[in-house]
Amino acid sequence: MSLVEERAEGIHVIRSVATDGIRVDDREFGESFVLLPDRVEESNWPANADALATADLDRLLALQPELILLGTGQKQTFPRPELLAHVLMRGVGMEVMDNAAAARTFNLLAGEGRYVAALFLL
Repeated sequence: MSLVEERAEGIHVIRSVATDGIRVDDREFGESFVLLPDRVEESNWPANADALATADLDRLLALQPELILLGTGQKQTFPRPELLAHVLMRGVGMEVMDNAAAARTFNLLAGEGRYVAALFLL
């Protein structure tokens, strides 16, 4: 699914989402990663919501996003409730959705100048 044609100045843009990867700008990602408007964090993210741990969320929170988007693959899969509570208790919202919806939401919010972090599970 193609998402956008134009690149906003100074921010990463998700170009397409497929079952086996996500294209950000001109680069294809086939493993889980975190996308922020100004950078990509690639190292050692879980492959699915069941493998998500508090330490992963703490790494996301350390990036100081306004909001966390959790893209869980082809289908929306909620992580354990205590993981959602871990983020919410720190005053940061977290939205869980499939990767395509998370990609559209990221592009919209980043394009509006919001500092959002999207963890895409692949």
